[in-house]
Formats: sequence, C-alpha cells, structure tokens
Amino acid sequence: MGAHTTNYTDTFIEVAADCPVAQAEEPPLRASPSVARVQFDMLVDAPYRHTSDDVVYESQGRRKGLSREEFFAKGQPCLRASPLTKRYGWGVHSDSRGRIALVPAGSPRYRELADDPSLTHVTAMRSRR
Repeated sequence: MGAHTTNYTDTFIEVAADCPVAQAEEPPLRASPSVARVQFDMLVDAPYRHTSDDVVYESQGRRKGLSREEFFAKGQPCLRASPLTKRYGWGVHSDSRGRIALVPAGSPRYRELADDPSLTHVTAMRSRR
C-alpha cells in the first residue's frame, strides 16, 4: 500500500463557517509551540515553499517522534482540520505544484481566491456540529 497524502493542487481552503474571527489572527506564542503556531511559523514568511504534507508532518508527526514514512503510512487530517483554518482565520491556497500559502481572511487576496472559478474550493471543518 502506498503512502497517504494531505496535498491538494489548485485548491483554496476557505475558513470554517464557524470561525470566531473575521480577520486572520496570529496564533499565540507559548513555551511549547502549538500545532497552529508550528504551521504558522512554517508558512507565514515562506509562501509556496512547502506542501501540505510538509506542514502536517512537521507540526504533528515529527513532534510524535515518527519518521515521515511511519506518519504517512496511515491517513492524516489535512489542513481543513488545522486550527489556522478553523480558529485563526487563515485560508490556504495550493498552487498547481501542491505548494501552499497562507491567505488572511478579510484581505483582498482572500476575496480574489474565494471568487476564482478556476480553483477547487473546500471549506475548513467546523469546530462544532
């Protein structure tokens, strides 16, 4: 059986319908960085450098001491389940190579991508049912 992936191409992940913020917020700094903070730090100054798999592995798999192969041997939640898209108001754009960038809700770029008919549009998972 092959490795699983969380990567998308030509896709825009929009913030969750029940996201509590209208404009994107930076996740708080803590002594032990949260999943959201690890993901944010990887992406905020490096648009289109990493894939979703890179970010999900660094924020979850490496922290658990797993190799990348071990981590992706079973399916993993994609960035639709990320606290960045659910709680902190960040959209995620995946380009044609599967490289991703954060897009702050409330920004002109967010609206542009949300209105782009050439992209596949998915919404982040809701925090509550």
